[in-house]
Amino acid sequence: MKRTVKDIEYTQSSIDLATFAKALGHPTRVEILKHLNKQSCCFTGDLVELLPIAQSTISQHLKELKNAGLIQGELKPPKIKYCINRKNWKKASLLFKDFLE
Repeated sequence: MKRTVKDIEYTQSSIDLATFAKALGHPTRVEILKHLNKQSCCFTGDLVELLPIAQSTISQHLKELKNAGLIQGELKPPKIKYCINRKNWKKASLLFKDFLE
């Protein structure tokens, strides 16, 4: 499928790659993904302990990663448990590999 943006047609693969790349465009988000990839899941509080930044900032980064589809959240009241979205993680891996080769 192709989508036109400002009279340029982009493939869905290019759009997806750009979305994943944008989500990886901040070192905090990269660190969050590295941490989540080493374990099955974690809560926001776990990331606050790991990274020396405010909980609200962590939450904003998690929102960006979730919007890009790289992570998913599961409500475990009163907390949210986050983990890698394995389907999209694999997709991103393949897209980056194809792009960089």
